[in-house]
Order: sequence, then C-alpha cells, then structure tokens
Amino acid sequence: MAIVNYVNKEIQFKVVYYGPALCGKTTNLTYIHGQVAEAHKGELVSLATAADRTLFFDFLPLNAVVIKGFKTKFQLYTVPGQVMYNATRQLVLRSVDGIVFVADSQWDKMEENVESFKNLQDNLAEQGSSLDQLPYLLQYNKRDLPNVAPLHYLEYLLNNRRVRVPSFEAAATTGQGVFASLNAISRMLLQKFAREHDTMAGNRQQPAAPPARIVLSGIAAATLRR
Repeated sequence: MAIVNYVNKEIQFKVVYYGPALCGKTTNLTYIHGQVAEAHKGELVSLATAADRTLFFDFLPLNAVVIKGFKTKFQLYTVPGQVMYNATRQLVLRSVDGIVFVADSQWDKMEENVESFKNLQDNLAEQGSSLDQLPYLLQYNKRDLPNVAPLHYLEYLLNNRRVRVPSFEAAATTGQGVFASLNAISRMLLQKFAREHDTMAGNRQQPAAPPARIVLSGIAAATLRR
C-alpha cells in the first residue's frame, strides 16, 4: 500500500521490476536513472551479491499528483534474477505497490520467463497478496535481437490470466519501451490510489481532496536531463 507522509506532503509508491536473470531489469533502471534530471531522482544504489545485484532509487516526476498539495514519489527496485536469491526477492517484494514483469524475448528464455512469473506469484502468495490485487504489466524486452519469439506467443505464455494486462515491446539497451512501461505502471498506481482515496473519503462522509486527472503523459519529458 502507498505510504502517505502528511508531514512532508508526499505519497510514496514502490515499483518492483521482476523477471528472470539477465532479462534487462537492471538495464531498465540504469537507463531511467541516466535520463532523469538530477533534481528529480535519488542516488542509484546497488546491493551486490556474488552473481547478481539489487538496484533501487527514488524518482520524483514533476507533474504526478494524486491529492492536491501532495507530491508523488516512486521508489523503483529490481530483484535478483538468480534462483538462489529468492529470499532477497521476497524481501524486495514487501509492501510492493506495482510490478513491471520484464520478460526476455529470446526463444531459449521462454522456460525461464514462465518459471520467474510463477515464482512471482508464489512469493506474493507467501505475503498474502496476489497479482489480482496489484497493478502490474508485462514488458517484452530484447526485441532488437534476431532470435525472439513472436508477440502472440509471449502473450499466450504470460498474459493468459482472467484479466489481460498492458504489455510493451522493449529494447532497454536503447531505451525503447522503457519510459512507456514506467508511464503505464505509474498511471495504474495513481488511478488505483485515487479510486481508493475517494472510496475512503466517501465512507467517512467527508469531502475528498480532489484527485488529479492523471497527468503523467509528460512523466518522461518533464524530468529528462536538459
């Protein structure tokens, strides 16, 4: 659940980039961090293990507001892809608000994609949560490589649940689809928070602070390096 800090007038969302090893989670975050202006991001922190690492940083877009007078902060995290670090994955998933599942589009990575997606569901279940309760989307990365599976096959493998979710083609090394994915999950989180905030205010029979009409179309342009 989003953290609302009334002292600092800030609403904080946690977004986790999940997926198999070497699928491009780290590349997504490093690309975003490299493109965002210094004033709108925190330090990129890397927690390294023997064979993998977890990255995270804070991201404050200029024009993302869900309650008047509050600014919005997104905390972006990756999880280690190696199976041996599942305990770290579980730790990173605690209190997650939204998920970007990064799949490797190469044919020989299909089994790893499916296993990682199942692992995501298992780890959420361990915490009493599920994908039915969380905003999430699918990013089909490495579309610039020659040996990639067609989109309809990736959709069949990973986007065949009762409710289909948004999916994006990407090549994170060049930035293709990176901010499109970030924009989409950000909108989903803000819309969910605004709905819940309005419902809670209605239950208290008090007027709700006006939610934003989701204004994230400029999330990339408004915060990029000049």
